[in-house]
Amino acid sequence: MQFGIHLPHAGERATPALIRRFALQAEALGFADIWVSEHIILPRTQFPRKLPFYEPVLTLTWVAAVTERVRLGTSVLVLPMRHPIPLAKELATLQNLSDGRLILGAGVGWLEPEFAALGAPFHERGRRMDEGIALMRALWTQDPVTFPTRHIPAEITDMTMTPLPIVPIPLWIGGSSDAALKRTIRLADGWHGSRETPEQTAAIVQRLRAERPGADFTISTRVTWDGRDLGELRARIAAYEAAGVQHIMVASDLLRSAEIDNWDGIIEGVGRLVAEGRAS
Repeated sequence: MQFGIHLPHAGERATPALIRRFALQAEALGFADIWVSEHIILPRTQFPRKLPFYEPVLTLTWVAAVTERVRLGTSVLVLPMRHPIPLAKELATLQNLSDGRLILGAGVGWLEPEFAALGAPFHERGRRMDEGIALMRALWTQDPVTFPTRHIPAEITDMTMTPLPIVPIPLWIGGSSDAALKRTIRLADGWHGSRETPEQTAAIVQRLRAERPGADFTISTRVTWDGRDLGELRARIAAYEAAGVQHIMVASDLLRSAEIDNWDGIIEGVGRLVAEGRAS
């Protein structure tokens, strides 16, 4: 089992200094990767408390500059909210500046008012996701590039966008709907679950492995923890491992609870599990 940890780039305590310290601590403790999430703008009716939320790609660029080994993941970027051309440029730049450490976790999103605020069509997000992935991969592998689009406003004929990524950027798709799992099987290098129970995850893993049995396809899931009962977390992780999960990313649940801001307890607790795994 590999372990990742979510960075404290959201919440009342989120500061550049804390994000930096957390990234350095995660690398020193032997975590496989460090992660960020994405919300660009939030409706106050659904999220009434103030919630600082640093932009994910810039946050990973900030910590890439102070780390050397630990991988850098997004859990997840909402691709249909963004235009894929500037995003592809940002991600290729991050991949190269970090010496190839990026993992692109991506999903279609769920918060319709956020799409509306950004002028992105919510009900076309599946089609925009598929075309956006194809467009970004073309931009990352072809120079010059020509790419006709149907769902994304862009005219790309005999154009150039360099530097290309020094190594391919792995794509882990999130979501448990039938459409998300079909997209994962068809397009992704891994699946990045969230909030599914171990029992639900086992059924998903069985479906994914029937189509993607190779060792180059990663099964990952995100779990939330308050940093207190390590025995409870250890039992949950064992259940996910039995279900076929290879990678666990542990995060707080700041969007849903004002009281879960125990970043130090979380990294110290999961760090003990990392040390146990290295010693076994």
